[in-house]
Amino acid sequence: MSAVAFERVTLGYGGRRVLADVSFSIPQGAFVGLLGANGAGKTTMLRAILGLVGPASGAISVLGRPPTRGNPTIGYMPQARRALPHPGISGIDFVLTAAGGHRWGWPVATAAEKEAAWKALEEVGAADLARRPLAELSGGERQRILIAQALIGDPKLLLLDEPLISLDAAHQRVIIDLVHEVAERLGIAVLFCSHEINPLMRAVDRVLYLGNGKAAIGSVDEVINGPVLSRLYGTPITVMRVAGRIFVMADDIELEGAAHVHDV
Repeated sequence: MSAVAFERVTLGYGGRRVLADVSFSIPQGAFVGLLGANGAGKTTMLRAILGLVGPASGAISVLGRPPTRGNPTIGYMPQARRALPHPGISGIDFVLTAAGGHRWGWPVATAAEKEAAWKALEEVGAADLARRPLAELSGGERQRILIAQALIGDPKLLLLDEPLISLDAAHQRVIIDLVHEVAERLGIAVLFCSHEINPLMRAVDRVLYLGNGKAAIGSVDEVINGPVLSRLYGTPITVMRVAGRIFVMADDIELEGAAHVHDV
């Protein structure tokens, strides 16, 4: 059974078509980097997997079933919020909002919800952060809390939307290694959305690259090369490898050199 499968899927958002006749399959347990320029459809694809956006045509399968809203087998970490829900909310209370759906804090949380929240925090090594206010945590510490929230309910598929934004290189490595280790230990498939491949090189099994309404999936070498990316971008692309890093160039401009924002 595939973790995610798209069969000739066309997706649109806000009256604009972002993916056209796209097919691919992600096996269970795979760690996949979801890549593509701003507007390529990365976030729209995640929303479709979550059942929040329906395909205009084609079929989507998530762990053997059609996408549904609130699927407990999916853990989702949205792109980091610029503003916290409340400056004084603690890590444990924030994680509990996922355990109880809409609940906040200890007074209304059940024993089972508290147990699930602590288990998730322990999975990512963040139990010592649980009582501290989110506003006092560093970017990397806050990302651990967000990942813990996504692990509530023992999901089989983890969707991470740009978790590396605003982190320096050292903290990026920590978060990637953390997600990779947790996913391997728990047997979870990961779709890790990022604006560039280099931070993910050590972790990914394959990449899913979106561009110009199309998609390509395979190993890093199979996908991130001049011919494949030229087809996706619809313009000549040069891929350079220097000192173990990959640079995707169009007319001497590095396409992956700056962080992208949400597609939608």
